[in-house]
Amino acid sequence: MHYYEVAPNQIVRPGSDVFTYSSNDKLSIGQIVIIEVGKKQMVGTVMRTVAKPKYVTKPITSVVEDTPLPEPLLKLATWLASYYVTPLALVLQMILPRGIQKSRRSQTANNALPIRERTNIVFNDEQQKAIDTIIDSEPGTFLLQGITGSGKTEVYIEVAKQTIARGKSVIVLVPEIALTSQIVAEFSHHFKDILLVHSTISEARRHTTWKESLDSEGPRLVIGARSALFTPLRNVGAIIIDESHEPSYKQEQAPRYSALRAASVLGRLHHAKVVLGSATPSITDRYLAEQSGRPILVLNTIARSNAVAPIIELVDMTKQANFNGHRFLSKQLLARLDETLADGKQALIFHNRRGSASTTLCENCGWTAQCPRCFVPLTLHSDQHALRCHICDFRQNVPTSCPKCHNVDIIHKGFGTKLIEAELKKLYPKAVIGRFDADNNSQDTVNARYDELYNGTIDIAIGTQVVAKGLDLPHLRTVGVIQADSGLALPDFSASERTFQLLAQVVGRVGRNEHTTRVVVQSYQPTHPSITFGLAQDYESFYAYALKERQKANFPPFTHLLKLTCIYKSESAAIRASQVLAKDLKTSVNESVSILGPTPAFYERQRDTYRWQLTLKSPRREYLIDASSHIPATHWQSELDPTSLL
Repeated sequence: MHYYEVAPNQIVRPGSDVFTYSSNDKLSIGQIVIIEVGKKQMVGTVMRTVAKPKYVTKPITSVVEDTPLPEPLLKLATWLASYYVTPLALVLQMILPRGIQKSRRSQTANNALPIRERTNIVFNDEQQKAIDTIIDSEPGTFLLQGITGSGKTEVYIEVAKQTIARGKSVIVLVPEIALTSQIVAEFSHHFKDILLVHSTISEARRHTTWKESLDSEGPRLVIGARSALFTPLRNVGAIIIDESHEPSYKQEQAPRYSALRAASVLGRLHHAKVVLGSATPSITDRYLAEQSGRPILVLNTIARSNAVAPIIELVDMTKQANFNGHRFLSKQLLARLDETLADGKQALIFHNRRGSASTTLCENCGWTAQCPRCFVPLTLHSDQHALRCHICDFRQNVPTSCPKCHNVDIIHKGFGTKLIEAELKKLYPKAVIGRFDADNNSQDTVNARYDELYNGTIDIAIGTQVVAKGLDLPHLRTVGVIQADSGLALPDFSASERTFQLLAQVVGRVGRNEHTTRVVVQSYQPTHPSITFGLAQDYESFYAYALKERQKANFPPFTHLLKLTCIYKSESAAIRASQVLAKDLKTSVNESVSILGPTPAFYERQRDTYRWQLTLKSPRREYLIDASSHIPATHWQSELDPTSLL
């Protein structure tokens, strides 16, 4: 008789991740089995062999998969549970495909892949140096910092080619499903049998792809969103993360893990190369790369030698003369749209809708109300006629005049992509207009309509962040940014960084070929560093500025964060529970931990519940892990290393 600790993929009781079972047959660590827990049948994973216990054990009911999970993936699951203080069951739910115990009809795992014809790639000196450094160096993490249009994808492809030629598999991650079609089109010219992994494929196909990966003996290429990292490949040689600065690489539901941190661990376990590619790396990633001496590979040259830099027009939204034809579409932007559509070419209109929550600003000079403690914009609470900081709870009355220029034109405003779409349809009734945001159904997403975007069938594309990321559209001639500073109004330490990244990325959608292209950027704060450095795509200057701001306010990378959210049906219960926990933490955590709050969460009312928040800062992450042990099991959500405090 053999005895094993098996981890069920459902939480049985808090604090217990594994249970001991017996088996007549010898099993491998990592095998997927069916076990009986109480009277329920559950999927479980064999974690380790143990000696015969003194108590009676239940037998393992059956084996689901003869092929065990690769050892590095199993170790990654254990690390995720420990590092993010989360039950192992939740990690296994994420790693294993749904319905794994179901029998499936045999079917090919491959989707129909678009192929875009490409001439042979010729690398410039910077690209070749980056490729040689990655291939010739010891396994580890590499930061590939390349301006938009510098040919990062060509570097990815060559690294993948050489890795697969050496008999090792490659995982390529993209931040959103919206970018899958484009990167698959690029890679499919060079590789056959690409495995696609993302949330929109059916449960059956996802299971088939997973099974094919598990049973593959040769090297495979996997492309997908965040979850593709957990594809059960035996021998991974490279993990490539495109647009690595994107916050979507941090999962918002438990387990709240960072795909970048998880990729680094998985890379170490496989002795693989991990490439973080971005034109605008996150402040924290760049700082950590510098501090640890990791290679920073820079691509500062546009890959296409005939590329013409875009002509950029910055429109001051505080000057009413710029808007004598429309209330939020400047005469400069409308003129460029007229020209572009007359030439039969394509325009892209970007608006960061997340920043469309009420913003308090001066219409005359562009001043915005800001917290003096946390250096983040204050949020209007109209029911209390007050401005509040959602991090430290600083409060002030709504000003009746601007403290900077003393003008009385203080406004609270914002608008979204649907209004922009309606207005453009009135102005250009014959144009084909596509809107891309979180409200799209599955037929109207960027991924579903990618061919229409690429071929220029869509005359005007309107969108939020999804259209700013990585799209290479050959017919695009004009980019318009409705309100470049709207994201700066968010009460969050990463607001200026996110604004800079989005602006630099959206400007990078043009200026990639020999055609003349234009960018029209409208802003109430045209002199803000996020705007000026973003338009210039000047990462180094912004990085220096942002690092000083973070250090001054003691935010990452100079501290570690733990975000605690209390959720109750009544506001009084949420406030009371938050105050009790705050008091408890002040006496139980390390004295170097600072506790901010309790304050109302940015989205205080959600799904008929009230949410209040505590933010903990600590110079050492282990102090925050210790603090996590004091959090009640119910009514609380916790997130270590949040990328945002909203």
